[in-house]
Amino acid sequence: MTEQVKLEYQGKIFEFPVMRASTGEECIDIRELRAKTGLTTLDPGFGNTASCESGITYVNGEKGILRYRGLPIEIVAENMTFVETAWMLIYGRQPTLSEMKQFSQRLTNNELLHEGLLHHFDAFPANGQPMSILSAVVNSLICYSPEIMDTTNEEALRNAIAAIISKVRTIAAFSYRKAVGLPYVYPDPQRSYCDNFLHMMFSLPNKPHQPTEEAIKALNLFLLLHADHEQNCSTSTVRIVGSAETNLFSSVASGICALWGRLHGGANVAVFEMLQSLVQEKETVPQFIERVKKKEVRLMGFGHRVYKTFDPRAKVLKKAVLNLLDAEHVSDPLIEKAQELEQYALADDYFKERNLYPNVDFYSGIILRALKIPLNMYTVMFAIGRMPGWIAHWLEGNQGIRRLARPRQLYIGKTETKFVPLDLRMPE
Repeated sequence: MTEQVKLEYQGKIFEFPVMRASTGEECIDIRELRAKTGLTTLDPGFGNTASCESGITYVNGEKGILRYRGLPIEIVAENMTFVETAWMLIYGRQPTLSEMKQFSQRLTNNELLHEGLLHHFDAFPANGQPMSILSAVVNSLICYSPEIMDTTNEEALRNAIAAIISKVRTIAAFSYRKAVGLPYVYPDPQRSYCDNFLHMMFSLPNKPHQPTEEAIKALNLFLLLHADHEQNCSTSTVRIVGSAETNLFSSVASGICALWGRLHGGANVAVFEMLQSLVQEKETVPQFIERVKKKEVRLMGFGHRVYKTFDPRAKVLKKAVLNLLDAEHVSDPLIEKAQELEQYALADDYFKERNLYPNVDFYSGIILRALKIPLNMYTVMFAIGRMPGWIAHWLEGNQGIRRLARPRQLYIGKTETKFVPLDLRMPE
């Protein structure tokens, strides 16, 4: 028999079933709350509200656990590529060798942009925001491939999924090239996913760029670790937009816009703006740490809203950071300042007691800096990595019985206002 939670209200007892997650957590099912009681719930930020049932990603912030489709993130990072991880997140299981070859071929087949799309880049100013360009062009893809609108067709849906994952890196690279006045470099079908992106970013017509193996591995790891993270702001946005039966391209474009926020995808940018300030003002790390303790400034890249211990993604990235810096022989005052800041903070009881450990944004920023990705492209890189998760959640949200997302509110405005003609209204 299902366990029930009892609510007493106005002398009546109401019962609501308790649902149990596969990992053991329990949740009160309040879908019939308003119908039974006339009440709704107020939960700003949805910190205590499960908006859906999902089988994609599991996060336990108290224990520092992150799993993709049941696989611990540490095992995924050690054994899988970003492309393989993308397939697993989207289709629900680990792919076979044959399925991986087919998926990789689909990505290759869809890596080019329609030439008509290139005019979009010409219309944006050179200093245009890359996230704005990315969102606009991703949303425009549907205009050039209307056949992939029919997601009831399995083949068209698979091509649409591959098109987004493949073309997003081409769009990102082209937007960068346009901004710096360099000619577009087309994707090379012989290169891997990450190798190809770095090629499109940094090759010249007379000098192809060949990234090191360490650089390719680091980028692959960066994208893989950002592939999904449960019901965060941008993922919830994709699911809400998708609940209106909005097409896949427009739904993920909305996710890009949500990710743009400084408190979400822009966090790794904030880390390096903090480091730039430290270097420019010639403030020592101990001086800065003391100001953090006095709450005069914020320590960006430490702590996490979900994780109450070390972010498991940060543990994986830290090792990759060290390998990359060693292999690339990087000499950068900002990275040196970041490493010094990390050492001081990890050794200070103030931060230990408050569980303020470096998070994924701290180390991902160092990796992107070492790869010479410009600061205004950091959130774009996050979007490329998060694309498989958005697609997986869009698919999951559109399976079975669809329900249009329509949150309630607690209205606190005037109940009724008297109309006053315009010429008789007095200033307040």
